[in-house]
Amino acid sequence: MKVLLVNKFFFIKGGAETVYFQERDRLKAAGVAVVDFSMRHEKNAASDYAAWFVDNVDYHGDSGPFGKLKTALNFIHNAQACRKFNDLLLQERPDIVHFHNIYHQLTPSIIGIARRFGCKTVLTAHDYKIVCPSYTMLRDGHVCEACLEGSVFNAFRYRCQEGSAGKSLLLSLEAAWQDLARNYHKLDAIVSPSAFLRGKLMRKITDVPVEVIVNGIDDTQPPGDTRDDGYFLFIGRLSREKGVATLAQAHEMMQHPLPLKIAGDGPLYQTLAPRFPRAAFLGYQQQGEALNNLIRHARAVIVPSEYYENCSMSVLEAMAFGKPVVGGNIGGIPEQVRDGIEGRLFEPGNARELAAILDDLALNPEKARTMGENARRRLQDKYSLRAHMTALTALYQKLLNGAAHD
Repeated sequence: MKVLLVNKFFFIKGGAETVYFQERDRLKAAGVAVVDFSMRHEKNAASDYAAWFVDNVDYHGDSGPFGKLKTALNFIHNAQACRKFNDLLLQERPDIVHFHNIYHQLTPSIIGIARRFGCKTVLTAHDYKIVCPSYTMLRDGHVCEACLEGSVFNAFRYRCQEGSAGKSLLLSLEAAWQDLARNYHKLDAIVSPSAFLRGKLMRKITDVPVEVIVNGIDDTQPPGDTRDDGYFLFIGRLSREKGVATLAQAHEMMQHPLPLKIAGDGPLYQTLAPRFPRAAFLGYQQQGEALNNLIRHARAVIVPSEYYENCSMSVLEAMAFGKPVVGGNIGGIPEQVRDGIEGRLFEPGNARELAAILDDLALNPEKARTMGENARRRLQDKYSLRAHMTALTALYQKLLNGAAHD
């Protein structure tokens, strides 16, 4: 079997890339021939296929009016990506092409090219981009399904991209083009990491099978020294939808406060750090033992999301080290964390309810320890990387053995 894996970033940038490289490494270890397609970038990992990578596309640079027009066209259909992808397929002739995060830079136009070569095609939906032009299904701090229920030009109407009419119009135009080109409908299967996301996707894509294959983490390594050093931990981007402001408010409300450590960077860093001096803002923490130790020694990991999380890698990382999770009761989080078993759930945005839960865990370390042990077992039972790869390779084999998708 030869599999071509496609992702616009070829370095760890977020949860999508973590899953991408996990799958790549495990497929290669199993003897599968793996081909790479991505963008060029100074942070890229080494690849035998780097010559086929496309020029880096940066939508944040100021390139003048003509450059902006070219960038806008590439946003919808990247001609260079299509040409180089076609050349790579001509040379390698893979059995399966598995797309991950391809939006805006590589663009979904390349799906049809793989289809014309007779390859089986799979896309992992790491987010809500297929049903929401701005990815998050969030507007003005609240969950929004306007583009799923109505026109994709609602993203322009509500200025969903940074409040900008121009940027939001481009997102709406790109989504409208995808509806016309029907690139997603050319897939043989879509992988959804949560049942919740699957439900949203199936409201829009009704003619492509959507398989739930949850994200996984390697559970073969022991958690190590997981002593409880008596603090709560948040790891992630400091942005509105992640609920970190609610968490900081809840921490201020606690009657029996433990220290709160906030690891991450983002647009809210400069405003939150001065407002909440009781919390320790650690900034961005690179993956590695230092970050692992932060998780290992926490009382609990807090995932206070206020938007539709998919299958949160932050939750799984906490579970891997036997730590309970306090999460927002939204999106895919309730599939991962059962209230009172592996952790606690609370109403998203409800700082008072969250404060009460944190107070309870502050006063009852044994309760936290028991839920953490349950979390580790749940990881092994449902969210191991081994189980993830077994399900993924079974899907590959089913596609290879089956008829082409119409």
